[in-house]
Amino acid sequence: MKGQLANVFRGEGAVALAVFVLLAFLPGVIDGYPIYILPQYLLFGVLAMSLGLLWGWVGIVSFGQAAFFAIGAYGMGLAMQAGLGGWGGYLGILCGALASALLAAIAGYFLFSAGVKSTYFVLITLALSIIVEQLAVSQSEITGGYNGMFVDRMALALGPFGEIPLNGDVASYYAVLAVVPILYFGLKALTQSSFGKILVGIRENEERMTALGYKISLYKSAAFMLSGALAGFAGALYGTHAGFVSPSLAGVTFSTEVVVWVAIGGRLSLFGALIGGLIVSALSNYLSSISPQYWQLALGFIFILVIMFSRDGIAGTFAAIANGVSRRRRKEQQLSGSHGKASHG
Repeated sequence: MKGQLANVFRGEGAVALAVFVLLAFLPGVIDGYPIYILPQYLLFGVLAMSLGLLWGWVGIVSFGQAAFFAIGAYGMGLAMQAGLGGWGGYLGILCGALASALLAAIAGYFLFSAGVKSTYFVLITLALSIIVEQLAVSQSEITGGYNGMFVDRMALALGPFGEIPLNGDVASYYAVLAVVPILYFGLKALTQSSFGKILVGIRENEERMTALGYKISLYKSAAFMLSGALAGFAGALYGTHAGFVSPSLAGVTFSTEVVVWVAIGGRLSLFGALIGGLIVSALSNYLSSISPQYWQLALGFIFILVIMFSRDGIAGTFAAIANGVSRRRRKEQQLSGSHGKASHG
């Protein structure tokens, strides 16, 4: 157990920990809009991790992550409208994550049990996003339709100790920042467990894993359910932080953006997916502000360049460089050792 925990904080985990520590000191250096918007980018990073788990470890691309994200956001909105005080936020997070997990579990079970291949799975999850978006539009008496839904900021209910309101940007920033590392390191530990190794085995050779007696459809469904729950969880926090939810959160455009985030960041790295979601969404926001008509074209060129020169994304490039440096050092140590033995002899 201790060895597995140590592995979580090595390599990529150590870099992630350093980044989270730096982010913790950020409000002391800057203020204003960056502190308001950065939690949303971090939650986009969590959404990207939900796809990274599915794509990187199981080898399945889903265009339905935006649907789960929107379900979580609307779940939070409805819970906050219920007038439960500080407990409404907790209920919204729980309902958003559970509803997304349930939908993913049901869809995954029927699809994977039927042996649906990856190409058709992409199309079906894309249709799932369209369905959720259309439901959000058509059920306007509940969701607000095209006008969207306003969501109040949640408070942290502490029982007899009262509540901690998250109306301020700094308080909301730290609330999100406290959650994201827990999710990242928890997922990283999961991928290094036996469950994660089985998922990698399914990705590499599904027929062999079936021959070994593993129920492939159940493992795929479990991974999809976990992925949906994580996306719904992120969506719930996004809803209460952004203060507004609209049907476009479940749309095809946003679903495609999530895939681009993970591809650019690195599908084989949870931290790469997290940073991809954070950086690319921030870049998209900046490009759209200076060029509303052509920002998606610019983002498309960036996506093409990354795929051309690094199929494993930015994280894959850094990993390859680090491995190259490590191999060179080992070779130099072996050469120096052999020279030392020769001179001694």
